[in-house]
Amino acid sequence: MNKSLRKWKWSFNLFILAVLLTVYGFDSLQNVSYSLADYNTRQAAKGVAPHEDIVVVAIDEESIQTLGQFPWSRDVYISFLEALEEEQNRPKAIAFDILFTDPGEDPQIDADLAATLAKYDNVIMPSYINTENEFTRTSIASKSAPLQAQEIVKPIPAFNEVVQPAHINRLLDDDGVIRRTWLQIETPEGRVPSLAFQAAKMYGADVDHFLAYSDPGPNPMSEMTIQYVSDGNGFMTIPFSYILTGEVPLENFKDRIVLVGYTSAGVTDEGVTPIEKSMKLVYAHANIVNQLLNNVHIQVIPPWVDLAGMLLLYGLTLFLVWRVRSLWALLYFLIAMTLLLGGQYFVYPQHIILTVTYTMFALVLTFLVNITIKSFAESLQKNFITKQFGRYISPVLVQKIVKDNIEIELGGVSKDATIMFLDIRGFTSLSEKLSPEEVVDFLNTMFNFITKTTLDNHGSIDKFIGDAAMIIFNAPLDVREHEYYAVKTALEIQEGMVAIRQSILEKHGVTVNIGIGINTGTVVVGNIGSFLRIDYTAIGDNVNIAARIESSTTAGQVLVSESTYEATKSHFRYAFVGEKLFKGKSSTINVYEPTGMIDENDPESV
Repeated sequence: MNKSLRKWKWSFNLFILAVLLTVYGFDSLQNVSYSLADYNTRQAAKGVAPHEDIVVVAIDEESIQTLGQFPWSRDVYISFLEALEEEQNRPKAIAFDILFTDPGEDPQIDADLAATLAKYDNVIMPSYINTENEFTRTSIASKSAPLQAQEIVKPIPAFNEVVQPAHINRLLDDDGVIRRTWLQIETPEGRVPSLAFQAAKMYGADVDHFLAYSDPGPNPMSEMTIQYVSDGNGFMTIPFSYILTGEVPLENFKDRIVLVGYTSAGVTDEGVTPIEKSMKLVYAHANIVNQLLNNVHIQVIPPWVDLAGMLLLYGLTLFLVWRVRSLWALLYFLIAMTLLLGGQYFVYPQHIILTVTYTMFALVLTFLVNITIKSFAESLQKNFITKQFGRYISPVLVQKIVKDNIEIELGGVSKDATIMFLDIRGFTSLSEKLSPEEVVDFLNTMFNFITKTTLDNHGSIDKFIGDAAMIIFNAPLDVREHEYYAVKTALEIQEGMVAIRQSILEKHGVTVNIGIGINTGTVVVGNIGSFLRIDYTAIGDNVNIAARIESSTTAGQVLVSESTYEATKSHFRYAFVGEKLFKGKSSTINVYEPTGMIDENDPESV
């Protein structure tokens, strides 16, 4: 990876880290977390039957048609209680999800109802906590605006003195959904249990330990995540009027919990829950009672776990995307996303809420940004390689470089290579008899033949210089037994020249030959030039020797240095030409001429 790409990579990833921490710090994906949790809640609720001892007595349309417009005269509740409180019918708890905080129209009826309530110890009438001031009656608080109890608004004194206390305050998350509840609230007059908590306790359930296991929150001893198992269709529901008209066997209520609340469309007492957008809140109380009776503790994994997962997946994704192939990185991404989504989904039935929103966000953002940068860099690299080498090395080698993502040192590297120089002899005489167009056509024909032969033998065309050419074997891609392929190329070129020479002699009366010189040794290869023009080539003393050997050849002759001869003498027959002293050299060099092949087997190249 070059410095420029490395700089961009780390700049982008530092920016990603800043984005992740900012998004987490502002809890910007809170609604996504809520949506995942709500989906899990709905899925877990499928097929779950509520506790059979929970009965909802509904103030519904049928009851309103029977008993008249709501609110009813309070003597209706006297008849209701007397019917249910007979010994053979008596529930363990009767919880009204109805406020009795204002006096009725008839004080005598209120007094009679109070006297009736005084006979029984199993009736709950709710209060609500005033969180603002005496002019604002609200039973709602939210996560971002925790409950600040200033006043408890109770049933009228005549009722309050003879009933069991409870609150019906709603706890809303920031999106307005009821997912949690306060089992009790600290008020200026002491702790007040919730309606569901009080009902479950009166039923005989061991509910006090829920206070110790409740979720941390503005009231650490009271907050609990609700397990919703059903909407209004799942709980046993009986119209209020049926109690008075005897249309239902009253002994069915014995030892059960009776929740009295609104279900009529004309009476607004509803809220948004994970399983229903407009749930009648008496059923929210029913779900909480069901949870308490079934002793279900929902454990919410602390938020720092999601933060730790976010940082872990950020680092792991960054590491893997750049260390493995893109296909493997994509496979990792898909597996990680599946594990995160599946993990938080499958632990929910175990009553564990695992939030992985920020972990998934880190995974998606880090993966997409880095795979994009990597793909763009690879595309540039492939285009560069194709452009740089496609002109003078085998297309097969170019494809191999691109496909296998082979690293090529383009800035200059020292390596062993075999260098070939060749020159067309007789070209000057021929050019005098040809038009300029024919000269160009001749050279193109010759160089096409030379190029094809070279590329077939894994060589690289370094450059064409007039009527001469320089060819490299073992660069830029490593080729096993490159010396063999260089000599083989030379012999095949000379063999192919037989037909070309005969054709030109017949047409123009000129004899054309090629002289070839080959040397093997250490050279420096790389991109060499200026910012205006740059070429991939080889330089060094061994390049010069190859050029000098070529200049000493006769027409149609191939000469190789001793280093090339030693590497290929098992494959070719050679004739020793002699010792030659070349310009710029202080000692002689043994030169050999290949006369044919010994081994026709073509060694495998790498």
